[in-house]
Amino acid sequence: MIDAFVAGVVAGYGVAIPVGAIAILIMGLAARTSFRVGAAAALGVATADGLYAAVAVLGGAALAGVIAPIATPLRWVAVVVLLGLAAHTAVTAVRHHRDPARAARTRDGLGTPARAYGGILALTLLNPMTIVYFAALVLGRQASDELEPAGEVLFVVGAFLASASWQLLIASGGTLVGRLLTGPRGRLYTALASSLLIIVLAVGLVA
Repeated sequence: MIDAFVAGVVAGYGVAIPVGAIAILIMGLAARTSFRVGAAAALGVATADGLYAAVAVLGGAALAGVIAPIATPLRWVAVVVLLGLAAHTAVTAVRHHRDPARAARTRDGLGTPARAYGGILALTLLNPMTIVYFAALVLGRQASDELEPAGEVLFVVGAFLASASWQLLIASGGTLVGRLLTGPRGRLYTALASSLLIIVLAVGLVA
């Protein structure tokens, strides 16, 4: 049970840590309006991550019988996909580091907690990389050691809490931490840290 929760926490941080346009938007909203608005936006991201984790878990459970005969090949496919995502994250981070002129645009329509939550939730749900990430990870775990229903719930809860904690940290970081995380070096280092977490998850599927 605890292993499933910890796996969810690691997965949640793996998908949440890269500081991109959404993180910069959350930081800007918090700085320009209030912590309440920034926190609502942060929870919008965490909700999307939790929903994608739940969809991946439910899909994995439904396919458990189908994937049993091909458990080993599927596990290696999951490893390849996760390593590909890690590489994509790292390469994108390096490209952004070399071209620091790109900046996230502020959106005045997100100036209330409700609008911030709904808007950021919708923006995050549009990211197909998130569902690919969770689907590959959960299906890989299904192939290696079948998750029990309680473990599935704990995995989703862990992913949500990890994502929420990181996004709330960004929202509450203040000017000093904000400059550190959204500057060229901060974005590069956090993205590379996320890539490392994803690699650890991939290795764990075949260890």
